[in-house]
Amino acid sequence: MAQPKLQHLNSHPHLITFHPLNVPHVDGLPPGTETASDIGRSLTHLLVIALDRTRDQVEAALRTLNPHILFYDFAHWAPVLASQLGIKSVCHSSVSAAAVGYRPLPNDQDQECGGYWRRHLRDVPPPGYPSSTVVLRPQELSSMEFVYKPFGEGITFQQRLTTAYARSDAISSRTCQEIEGPFCDYISIRYGKQVFLTGPIPPKPLPEPLEDRWAQWLGGFRPGSVIFCAFGSESIMVQDQFQELLLGLELTGLPFLVALKPPLGAATVEEAFPEGFQERVGGRGVVHGGWVPQPTILRHPAVGCFVSHAGHGSMWESLTTDPQIVLLPEYFDHILTARLLADELKVAVEVEKEENGSFSKERLCEAIKTVMDEESEIGGLVKKNHGKWKETLVSPGFMSNYIDNFVGQLQDLLDQK
Repeated sequence: MAQPKLQHLNSHPHLITFHPLNVPHVDGLPPGTETASDIGRSLTHLLVIALDRTRDQVEAALRTLNPHILFYDFAHWAPVLASQLGIKSVCHSSVSAAAVGYRPLPNDQDQECGGYWRRHLRDVPPPGYPSSTVVLRPQELSSMEFVYKPFGEGITFQQRLTTAYARSDAISSRTCQEIEGPFCDYISIRYGKQVFLTGPIPPKPLPEPLEDRWAQWLGGFRPGSVIFCAFGSESIMVQDQFQELLLGLELTGLPFLVALKPPLGAATVEEAFPEGFQERVGGRGVVHGGWVPQPTILRHPAVGCFVSHAGHGSMWESLTTDPQIVLLPEYFDHILTARLLADELKVAVEVEKEENGSFSKERLCEAIKTVMDEESEIGGLVKKNHGKWKETLVSPGFMSNYIDNFVGQLQDLLDQK
């Protein structure tokens, strides 16, 4: 059950109540699946079918609870349902505003829109898009092919999200004007909707201390010397790239802690280790196949570098902590987040990849050494820029001002007739 896993994270149980839904059976979806982190991305479209089949449960809950506002993301049917019940609807985006803005809007024929994308937007972003650096490269266009594929029953990913945004009363995004303001303005113009910003809202470290095994291991190294690598709860690497990652970390000669799911085809991370890897790295390298408290680890003084997949949540966690940032994105939205951090804000270094999207251990090692070497000009620049943004984001009142403004915007939405 997902609810017990989330309950302890509820800091305001007197204000927030979980209302569980029963996940309907869908052929091909593993039994017990409740969230995207339970499965690989190749099965996400089946989970979305299950989500759509909860519509009657959602409607029953809304009729009972009678809320003022319904927040949703992939449930494209939610705004119509909310409107029928006299409830305002807000489509919330949990990815970067740059990624939301980068998707071309479909015309009447989705396939034709996909053809337009492939023919005309190989080297430039969509018309009016506010950046020439936060863009896909020609060889990365294939990362967008999924938006034209089925994502549910009788609907593509593109159609689903466009409908979700277009039929909402407003759009909300976990970002801030200082970093993604032009992208948020662009989204507002494209959809003709107000875009409410929650601010970054980085997670707070858990109240309990770091588990002894991690605290003791990290405590054995000098400050700023450890590489921490984590790619979120949904990313599952192919085995050869998983091994290349480990070999690249080994090549740095620095201590490292890796928290990744086992790669495709492997039951455990250990069975996918490169030959002789464990014997060579000994105690300076730890590879863990389960969950670790990322916000707490990033704040440990021993950690000096964070190798990230450039997920939206990890973006804010990395910007509000001290470790230098190295990015290894794979998916469409992660690639654009990486460009935002590395090319626009210049607070990180992105690992160079081959034309086919793969990376080598040498390129990974090179990127890490660039940010960890105190004599590196690029490393010095990203560290300086990172420090400036951290100072802004964690300054007194920055986060609370965004939350207060967000609440005010929601109240204004309710006051609209």
